[in-house]
Amino acid sequence: MSVMLNAQKHFKSKISGGLEKTEVPEWNTTVYFRPTATLKETEAVVKLHQSGQIMESLATVLVLRALDEEGNRLFKQVDMFELMNSVDPEVVIRVATDIMNSEPSQDEIAKN
Repeated sequence: MSVMLNAQKHFKSKISGGLEKTEVPEWNTTVYFRPTATLKETEAVVKLHQSGQIMESLATVLVLRALDEEGNRLFKQVDMFELMNSVDPEVVIRVATDIMNSEPSQDEIAKN
């Protein structure tokens, strides 16, 4: 098996595992998410963050990674305007931070 196939198999096993979750009582819901993101998703968030659009990068985390219990996205790209203008920023910050903090540490990766 090639290195690329091994790398793809490894990543597929990470994203097909169980969902993690964070409770959001203000929204009367639980937000589920995968414990990792693709490079493409990460790039979108990093670009916004590096260009000084910190809050938009956090809202983007929700659009790209917030899921329901079945693994369906809770938000669509068209929801960005409402997330940026009509939703409590403290809740957006907390939920996006919970999602981003779920990424495994280097020590956790080394153990696997």
